[in-house]
Amino acid sequence: MIFDRLKRFSIVLEGAERDGPAAFSPGQAVSGRVVLELAAAARLGALRLRAMGAARVHWTESRSAGSSTAYTQSYSDQVEFLSHRDTLMVPPDNGEATVLQAGRHEFPFTFQLPETLATSFEGKHGNVRYWVKAKLHRPWSTVKKAKKEFTVIEPIDINTPALLAPQAGAKEKLARAWYCNRGQVSVTAKIDRKGYTPGEVIPIFAEIDNCTSRAVVPKAAIIQTQTFIARGTKKQKKSVVTSITGDPIPAGKREVWHGRALKIPPVGPSILQCRIIQVEYSLKVCVDIPGTSKLLLELPLVIGTIPLHPFGSRTSSVSSQYSVNLDWLSTIPEQLEAPPEYSAVVSSPEAEQSLAPPCRSELGDILEGPFFAYIQEFRFRPPPLYSEVDPNPASDSIRPRCMTC
Repeated sequence: MIFDRLKRFSIVLEGAERDGPAAFSPGQAVSGRVVLELAAAARLGALRLRAMGAARVHWTESRSAGSSTAYTQSYSDQVEFLSHRDTLMVPPDNGEATVLQAGRHEFPFTFQLPETLATSFEGKHGNVRYWVKAKLHRPWSTVKKAKKEFTVIEPIDINTPALLAPQAGAKEKLARAWYCNRGQVSVTAKIDRKGYTPGEVIPIFAEIDNCTSRAVVPKAAIIQTQTFIARGTKKQKKSVVTSITGDPIPAGKREVWHGRALKIPPVGPSILQCRIIQVEYSLKVCVDIPGTSKLLLELPLVIGTIPLHPFGSRTSSVSSQYSVNLDWLSTIPEQLEAPPEYSAVVSSPEAEQSLAPPCRSELGDILEGPFFAYIQEFRFRPPPLYSEVDPNPASDSIRPRCMTC
């Protein structure tokens, strides 16, 4: 039986880890092989390969159409990103099957990913998935299938002017209870940029004024918003990625955050270019006010994949947009070399001769005066140790030059 002869039928992708899928970027080439192991010689048909990638959304909503009648409305949509077909083994022209001997057989394949792809994603109402599927046709038997998923990560470089721009905002709210005004609460917050990568720390600068008669509690959190779109209708799911809680602010007091740290945990990057699935992030600074709703201030965030340049400055990041060549920096050693000893550069006889005053007959009237002596001293002698006292004070016999002459 063919089932006894076929020991293994699988897909192996280059770069894939043992327990996880391979990861690729848009525009890269995906290479792999279909592995076929036979316990004995077998007659086989065509071996075909297909690579697919698509975003899908689906959810249902219950609607009421009267006092007793209800129906369920279904929403779904799909966007295809990748579709590639290939035939790895073709049967002979005479229509007969191909006979493969016992052992291991490998069929390599390669295909190119499109330049624009959405990042792989798994959500409650939708997903973005990529996979490779192989089908082995066999005479007088069912088709044998093998499937291998892989991950696509769309690069998001935060070293762009839009993502390096600071984000700031301010809000205020009147605290009311039983139609009585209990005072006002205001919050002002700022972060140094819009784009971050997982593992970074967001320093939050905020000022909270509590002008009410009761204590309030400030908080900050990173919120992920998943938006699913189908047939012109949106379905959203929000979740808290991470959060911090500040100390209670007494009545009539002010609290200032001087760069309160909020670390970004491992999360997926933002998905902003897909038509039916979007993943967005925001930093929310809120104040819990007893007896009334919260005061919320939201600042937009973008979680990228390419971290901030090592220099960490906005100037260097923006200058990279103009193709500044920084290859010469690679020639700088990591540790500066120590300067050579003075004795290794100038020997004692040479030093004595170089420090000796020159003959007037040799120089004439060109290099007379203290200026030449200053050049000789600075060139051959080692520099003095740092001191607040001038080692070469001006002589009283030298009349100061008039700077207006």
